[in-house]
Amino acid sequence: MSNIAKAFENKKAFIAFITVGDPSIEISEQLVYAMVEAGADLIELGIPFSDPTAEGPVIEEADIRALSNGTTTDKVFDMVRRVRQKVDILLCFMTYANVAYSYGTEKFISTCAEIGIDGLIFPDIPYEEKEEFSAICKEKGIDIISLIAPTSHDRIRMIAKEAEGFVYCVSSLGVTGVRSEITTDVGAMISLVKEVKDIPCAIGFGISTPAQAEKMAKYSDGVIVGSAIVKLAAEHKENCVPYIKEYVKSMKDAISK
Repeated sequence: MSNIAKAFENKKAFIAFITVGDPSIEISEQLVYAMVEAGADLIELGIPFSDPTAEGPVIEEADIRALSNGTTTDKVFDMVRRVRQKVDILLCFMTYANVAYSYGTEKFISTCAEIGIDGLIFPDIPYEEKEEFSAICKEKGIDIISLIAPTSHDRIRMIAKEAEGFVYCVSSLGVTGVRSEITTDVGAMISLVKEVKDIPCAIGFGISTPAQAEKMAKYSDGVIVGSAIVKLAAEHKENCVPYIKEYVKSMKDAISK
């Protein structure tokens, strides 16, 4: 059983995303501890990138702020080393292929393994091109998390067959961001995955309210929230930790009903 699958054992998983370095690396570290206390089961750490093509304006602006604060991949790695001395929460990096390429793919993945990262999410790497990453990740015991989109029906089975950790089900077309309504038939997407493989499926992109989270948790094994958390960080800046902690707790409570 992959480490990541433990997040879903006997419960609905709440997966929280933050952009590391926004508003600062120090605050990002505090956010990890606060979200663990609030009940997050897995945390996605966004390594900022200058051209995050899957992201809407909220996360894109957070990336720009983090980079202008001097956030680098090495500083993110150092933060994770500190986090790992205090908590054993499941951690994934969400970033773009260029971040790994410019660092050196093998060195990047080896460092991820050394500091205790459980999974990697590369929204810009299509299924057909993940091979150059998956061999090293397998060797290092890191899951590459596959994303499936509402448009990829024929591909869903193919992707599900080789999926690891959990399947990231993209609830809406387009980029990340808060949505007032989620209209995709996520239940059908998840059924297709489960026909092929017994693997947890978590829904992300657009979920922002406890009511949406509760509804999506009925169809899935977990819920992923990013933009709504990043928005709170942008709004409250250095004072965001208690607000985000309270929000994460409300979302975790909603999916645990």
